[in-house]
Amino acid sequence: MSYRPHSYYAATANQAAPFDELDGDMTADVCVIGGGIAGCSTALHLAEKGYRVVLLESQHVGWGASGRSGGQAIVGFASGHGRLIDAVGLDEARRMWQISIEGLNLIEERVTRHAIDCDLHWGQMHTAVKTRQREELLVEQQELQQYFNYPVEFMERDAVQQILATERYCAGLYDERSGHLHPLNYTLGLATAARAAGVRICERSPVLKVEHSDPALVVTERGSVKARFVALCCNAYVDGLETTLRDRIMPVGTYIVATEALGEARITELMRRNVAVSDINFVLDYFRRSADHRLIFGGRVSYSGLDPFNTARATRKRLLNVFPQLAGVRIDYSWGGYVDITMSRAPDFGRLAPNIYYAQGFSGHGIALTGVAGKMIAEAVAGQAERFDLFTKLRHRNFPGGPLLRMPSLVLAMLWYRMRDWL
Repeated sequence: MSYRPHSYYAATANQAAPFDELDGDMTADVCVIGGGIAGCSTALHLAEKGYRVVLLESQHVGWGASGRSGGQAIVGFASGHGRLIDAVGLDEARRMWQISIEGLNLIEERVTRHAIDCDLHWGQMHTAVKTRQREELLVEQQELQQYFNYPVEFMERDAVQQILATERYCAGLYDERSGHLHPLNYTLGLATAARAAGVRICERSPVLKVEHSDPALVVTERGSVKARFVALCCNAYVDGLETTLRDRIMPVGTYIVATEALGEARITELMRRNVAVSDINFVLDYFRRSADHRLIFGGRVSYSGLDPFNTARATRKRLLNVFPQLAGVRIDYSWGGYVDITMSRAPDFGRLAPNIYYAQGFSGHGIALTGVAGKMIAEAVAGQAERFDLFTKLRHRNFPGGPLLRMPSLVLAMLWYRMRDWL
C-alpha cells in the first residue's frame, strides 16, 4: 500500500476488502474524484439518493490528508468567525456555523449507523501560551456566545492543569461538541459504507483530464467514466488536474509523531480527559491520546513543501516543550502530509461548469467540514443547491506569484506570523 512509512494510522488501519483499478470505459450518473473523507462522503450521500456513482482515487482510499491528519474534528472554520461575518453578513455566517455543527453530528451519525471503529471521542480544547492569547480566548468565548449562541468553557491556568499535566498553558477554551478520531479508519469506514450502498470505488486510477462537456468525460490511463455530473474532491492533490483550483489553494506540509504505548495510567496522568488539544499559535502544536495509550503529537508546518529537518527529532522537541516529563519516551511513528489552505482560510466550494462541482480549501478543519461538504454536493446534484450555494458566496483569491513564485512569496509572508508567535 502507498501510505507514508511509519504512519501510526496505517499501522493500525482496519482491514477492508481491496478496491480494483479502473480498467475500461464506464458510465455513471456521477463521477467523484478523490478517495478522502470529502469524496467518500459525497459518493455515499449520492448513492443513498439512488445515483449510480463511480469514485476514482489515484492512490488508495485515505492516502491524503484524510488518512494522515491530527484527527481533530473541530467546529467552525479556520478563517475565524469574524472574517466569515465580514464576508457574508451575520445571518449567512450563522447558517454556515450551523452547517459546521452539522458536520460534527454527521460524524457521530455515520460512525453509529455503519459501526465504524475509529476511536471517536468528544471534547476539544484550544490553549493559550501567553497572556495576549488568554485575552484572545476570552474574546472568542464572548463572541461565540453573542453571534452563534455557542457555549464554550473558559479555563484559567489552574483549571487547564487539572486536565493537562503541563505548565505551558495559561488558559484554555473547552468545547464539548468538538472531538477527535482515527482519521484513516473513519475514511475507510465511509468507503466501505459507500461500496455497500452501490458505489464503484477504483483505487490506483489517477485522473488525467476532465472534459467539460455534458455528459462530462473523466479519463484515466486505463479507462474513462462518462457521467452526468463530476465532483472534484482532490484538495491538496488537485495540482495538474485543474489549474483554476490549484492556484487558489496552497499545499502545506504538516508533521506528526506517535510515541510508544505509555499505558493507560501514564497517558491518563498526562491528559486526564481524553480530549483533543491545540494551541492558538499560528504555527501550532496539537495532540491527543490514541486508543492504545500513545500520545499523537503534531507541531510543525512547511510552507516551502520541503522537510529539511528530521521530522521525528524536530517534532519531538516541540512535544517536550509541552510534556518535558516524556524526555525518555521513544517515538515509534513519524509521518507527514499536506493540507490545503486558501488565502482567507475559508473553504472554497463551487462549480467549474454547471455539472462539475468541487470542494477544497478546508485549511485544517477538514475532519468535520469535508463530510458535510459531501452531503451538500449530493444535495446540489439532486437539485437542492441552496446550502451549497451559500458557500459559493465566499470569494477567493489566487495565491500571488503564479506557479513558480507563489510558494516563496508565502514563505516570506509566513515569517511575520512565526515571529508573532514568539512575541
